[in-house]
Amino acid sequence: MNTLTKNIQVTNYVAGQEGILTDEATVFLEFLHNKFEQSRQNLLLARQKRQVAIQNGEKPDFLASTKTVRESAWEVAPIPADLQNRQIELTGTVDRKMVVNALNSGAKVFMADFEDATSPTWSNLIEGQQNLLLANLRKIDFEQNGKKYQLKENVAVLKVRPRGWHLTEKHFQVNEQAMSASLFDFGLYFFHNHRILLDKGTAPYFYLPKLENHLEARLWNDVFVATQDYFKVPQNTIKVTVLIETILAAFEMEEIIYELRNHLAGLNAGRWDYIFSAIKKFSFDKNAIFPDRTAVTMAVPFMTAYAKQIVRVCHKRKAHAIGGMAAFIPSRKDAEINEKAFSKVRADKEREVMIGFDGSWVAHPDLVPIGMEAFVRVLGENPHQKHKMPEGELQAAELLDFQIFENGEANNKVPAKITEQGIRTNVRSGILYIESWLRGVGAAAIDNLMEDAATAEISRAQLWQWLKYQAVTDQNITIDLAYYETIKQEELAKILKEFGDNYRQMKTEEATELFDNLVKNEEFAEFLTLKAYKYL
Repeated sequence: MNTLTKNIQVTNYVAGQEGILTDEATVFLEFLHNKFEQSRQNLLLARQKRQVAIQNGEKPDFLASTKTVRESAWEVAPIPADLQNRQIELTGTVDRKMVVNALNSGAKVFMADFEDATSPTWSNLIEGQQNLLLANLRKIDFEQNGKKYQLKENVAVLKVRPRGWHLTEKHFQVNEQAMSASLFDFGLYFFHNHRILLDKGTAPYFYLPKLENHLEARLWNDVFVATQDYFKVPQNTIKVTVLIETILAAFEMEEIIYELRNHLAGLNAGRWDYIFSAIKKFSFDKNAIFPDRTAVTMAVPFMTAYAKQIVRVCHKRKAHAIGGMAAFIPSRKDAEINEKAFSKVRADKEREVMIGFDGSWVAHPDLVPIGMEAFVRVLGENPHQKHKMPEGELQAAELLDFQIFENGEANNKVPAKITEQGIRTNVRSGILYIESWLRGVGAAAIDNLMEDAATAEISRAQLWQWLKYQAVTDQNITIDLAYYETIKQEELAKILKEFGDNYRQMKTEEATELFDNLVKNEEFAEFLTLKAYKYL
């Protein structure tokens, strides 16, 4: 590849990438890397130091140093007209079929995901950028079964989620150093699409994942300011929504909004990563052992407190509060499964709108009308409900109340259980998801649930925790390595029988090896994707 600079090395190739990695685009990526890489490294080091402090007894709390931010009067900058109504947002991958179907789905927003729903193969990343560019040019289509699918006249507003600060893009190097995956994804999308979007009266919109504190939000804001200056675009053009999907970020929601107040449109309840983060940050604590994944719902104390606080701080600052993902997906072949998915999603969205959320996420186009119905029933013709404020003030201890109970009545609470089925579900879904990821598929429908990296993280984190502390099931069986191995081999046998001849083309052996490493290791691995990326 010819570039304007000899400092850049691209170590892979897919057809047509010259149209994405143009000379001017690579120069811009180099600019982002040189300007912000050291700050990114410093923040990642600060994450490690904070984790050590928590392990040594420091309890997360609201920051005394930013009390004036929380107590002073300020609001986010005006939010564009096309981001006022976000009642149902559809999330999905960046492949061509998904992009077309999602934009046509009737959702208010489509979040095209380079992060948890995308396995970061080079072809997925480059083709994803091509697809989003074609979508903004309204030139994208696909054919299936002899029928051609194109964009409708009215489509969802497009938002893009780049990868998190902890990830790198090994195929794009500056001076032999892998570039930040966040800046790579963000930079390419902004470079190719900002002018197209501005000419249409809209702008580049993003979701920001995995932030742990307001200083990481400040770095993103610095990136936006520098980018807008670089392209002579008016400041505050970029608009973002931040996912609150780490337990430490929950203590700094207002500070995060403040740092991004000129670019921020809202916060999102990234519930699956949030649960994973709670397990990870307190992985050293044998008194913070979670029950079956299915028992950790939005109704348990620490999740309810987190959800209400998102609504509280967003509405206080005139930002949108966007609810989380219901992982259930419908089946067009099984009416019973279909109705179960509809019922679960309907209940989830009804709960969120009553708490005060202005919109929420679904994982499948067929669920858009189900979710929309729940919000329209409460909001009517109003695009949001920023006037609604949950009662009371959050106490820090509420975010750390990990006691999870079955049965909601005050006098009839019993601890939720770890069951054999819960163990089997984690083993099966964890291995099958990693297998899918290694084949380049980052969002996988497994047993009528949409699994992505976040749900796989919960599965492997729980198993690590249960093994580490020899947790006991509801049948009084100690979860040790022998018990884990027995269940794992039984589940692998079921997978072999289920997939038959296709099993030979699967990467089950590599996935199982990686999964074993994650759950058996003495140390808790920070992210499974960091381990898995070496296999791609």
